[in-house]
Amino acid sequence: MWLFTKYGFFSIVCARQGDGGHGQSVDPQRMMIRARLESHLLALQKRFPELLGSIPVQHSKRTDYAYRLFVPKAVGMDIVSQLAEELDFDNFKSEVADFQGGKGAAYVHALHDVWSVMANLQKAES
Repeated sequence: MWLFTKYGFFSIVCARQGDGGHGQSVDPQRMMIRARLESHLLALQKRFPELLGSIPVQHSKRTDYAYRLFVPKAVGMDIVSQLAEELDFDNFKSEVADFQGGKGAAYVHALHDVWSVMANLQKAES
């Protein structure tokens, strides 16, 4: 699943068994939290130090998402649940801009692009 948060953009999927390499079977009890930017995973680790602080961010130039965290599924579910519970804003893109400040300008711009693509999908169905 894709998860857009004020901390960053993440693709969360079941990890593969073993080292997570291609050809390994899916491990339904382990999640891989992937990001395009390392800063997004570092922000998530900062937000959840007790759950993610000791887990190393893995980097690979050979994968479509360069940065990854491997966590037990229960940890991933806890993080997603806590993120949902902390919602206290009525405009996501504005919240991200306020939270990220100038360092997150590219992310905020990308969110506007995603918003536009999905708005066009809605218009196409009307």
